[in-house]
Amino acid sequence: MRLSRVFLYVMCAGSVLVSAGVACAASTVYPLEVLPPEHKQVVDPETGAELLFLTTNEASDTNLYFHERSWLADGSMILFVSSRENGGLMGYLVETGELVRLTTPAGGLGRATAALRGKRVFAMRGAEVVELTLEFGVSADPLKSPSMVRARERVICALPDIPGGTSLNENANGQLLAFGYTDAQGQGVIVIIDEETGATRSITSPDVRSSHIQWSHTNPNLLSFAGVPQRLWIVDIRDGKPRNIYKQRPGEWATHEHWWVKDQIVFCGGVVPEPVEERHVKVVDIYSGEVRIIGAGAWWPGGDDASVARENFWHCAGSDDGRWVVADNWHGDITLFEGATSRPRILTKGHRTYGGGAHPHVGWDRVGQRVVFASHLLGNSNVCVATIPAEWQAENPS
Repeated sequence: MRLSRVFLYVMCAGSVLVSAGVACAASTVYPLEVLPPEHKQVVDPETGAELLFLTTNEASDTNLYFHERSWLADGSMILFVSSRENGGLMGYLVETGELVRLTTPAGGLGRATAALRGKRVFAMRGAEVVELTLEFGVSADPLKSPSMVRARERVICALPDIPGGTSLNENANGQLLAFGYTDAQGQGVIVIIDEETGATRSITSPDVRSSHIQWSHTNPNLLSFAGVPQRLWIVDIRDGKPRNIYKQRPGEWATHEHWWVKDQIVFCGGVVPEPVEERHVKVVDIYSGEVRIIGAGAWWPGGDDASVARENFWHCAGSDDGRWVVADNWHGDITLFEGATSRPRILTKGHRTYGGGAHPHVGWDRVGQRVVFASHLLGNSNVCVATIPAEWQAENPS
């Protein structure tokens, strides 16, 4: 029998609502289906980087969005999404290469992110916010006998039944989740969820948009979201007041932001209009507003779209140790920039055909050693992990 606690809707300072929450008194345990390995490992012939394709299935397999956590906290599993039959949310067991279907007896899961701590995954099942705690019994020979994986499910709360919304995102101290959606009146809503109690509260404002909702990696009270026409916004959940941290000029791009160290946000942007556009990788200090270019893009008169696109950037993300920023482009080239010096290093190239295919949306592991992205190098969309060569790490100390 599920027990629940109900919280009344209360208006706080005109911007923060406290809403109904559900705390689950009991958990459900069940086994998860484990599939044989299908991975493939190669070495990039130009850079020497190790490339591990987690998937080689004919279906479309993609990594989680770049500002969600793909790796479990101990690095034992990498989450991804598959279009294969009975696919959906899946996991790659790092020790054996086996694939695990992350689903529940009550239905499939989506909008997922790995938890800050433990072998835990947060996801949504319809309107329910669900926590799965995973237990592994790793096989010594997965081709003869599959590993055993089971999930302990806890329903954290139920949100309004809405047709869309963002992925879940967890804050810097592992106590709160955030979820964004647009209500029936077209108003953006950011829902803050207490992981332990299931209590929720909503941040609303004329400035709020339900896009690219993500927490600071260091400050548990700061959230960012993508606005229109100004893109880069943050909100402190203690007062619920949104603040635009970067003022774009007319016609200027700012896109695909990601929290980095020291309350900085990296993003891609430039001033030359589409279709041949200049997009640098930039970093902004959220307090001073100071901006610097950490990865320079390029534009030149007469440059064709495909050539210019190879010299500019699409998504970017900073490692949590501050040593690196990684960015991808429209051709699926993955470039690293040293955090201290901004020196560039091409990690691997050619993982997308210009003009088509899944976005790489490259993201980080927990320790700044590997990046994950969607790759078309094998002919269709697969999940690929590239390891930074050890000598590069040695040359870029923390």
